[in-house]
Amino acid sequence: MDPSGNLALRSLIERAKRDQVPAHVIEKALDKAKGAGGEDYAVARYEGFGPGSCMVIVECLTDNPNRTFGDVRQCFTKTNSKLGTPGTVSHMFDHSIILSFNGDEEAVLEALMGADVDVSDIENEAGKITVFAPPTEYAKAKQALSEAIGEIEFDVDEIQFIPQTYTTLEGDDVVVFEKFMDLLNDLDDVQNVYHNVDNS
Repeated sequence: MDPSGNLALRSLIERAKRDQVPAHVIEKALDKAKGAGGEDYAVARYEGFGPGSCMVIVECLTDNPNRTFGDVRQCFTKTNSKLGTPGTVSHMFDHSIILSFNGDEEAVLEALMGADVDVSDIENEAGKITVFAPPTEYAKAKQALSEAIGEIEFDVDEIQFIPQTYTTLEGDDVVVFEKFMDLLNDLDDVQNVYHNVDNS
């Protein structure tokens, strides 16, 4: 588990540092992931349909896939949701890096194009630039930006699943969905939950 060779891990460590997670907590998590205590941790991803037929992807880090699968399945079962097989809903999400920061759109475009970064999209909202690109472009994009612009304070620096379409929940589904999210987030192995619910 070497952060320099693992983009998702490096992104998580940088985010933890930005959120002022103490260094010893990060080290302990890395040791746990390395299996310092004899455990061997692996990434597991589950997907399916939640309340109101919303689409859900659950990312876990586990030393016991059978236990984790059982725990996640129980969250789906308790909320009358349907756990699917790999690929059930992930094809309806874009797996993307998201880099958001204050900057000049032209300079950003120039830097990324100059480094031949495969950019999916760039948004500019009042000087807040958001870059979307495939996860494989993570290191190249960050390097190109830091070389061209210098030290950047990223507001968002993540690799996420972004839904291609959204759904709005109504009535009882809203309550059940909140319960579903609480159940999943209470599981120690769950790292991220992605869904296509837009009830803002």
